[in-house]
Amino acid sequence: MKTDRRENFIVLKDDKDDLQDFVSFLEHIIPKKFEKDNVVINLLEYNKLDLTQLLLFLKLSTYHRSTKHSFVIVNDAVNPDDVPMEMIVVPTLQEAGDIVEMEEIERDLGF
Repeated sequence: MKTDRRENFIVLKDDKDDLQDFVSFLEHIIPKKFEKDNVVINLLEYNKLDLTQLLLFLKLSTYHRSTKHSFVIVNDAVNPDDVPMEMIVVPTLQEAGDIVEMEEIERDLGF
């Protein structure tokens, strides 16, 4: 896994090209190592990602968002209209950063 720490979030990227193993690894590492971070998952290299594969992240997304931290997935292969409301998927890292910023403001305002 590759990590890239930004100002208000951390970007995690799979370096083994195995989505199932990446999700399993994240389910163990995020609650321990990144529990207090806003997390962005970079899946841009998965240009044939389908909804079934994306849904592997649903449990982790729900958990991490329940801790009052952002969890954003970056991928442009899945149709945004197909993504469940419980998940946030955007097509660029810039948009992921914008989402994290907006969610931090919302949390600061008590939403």
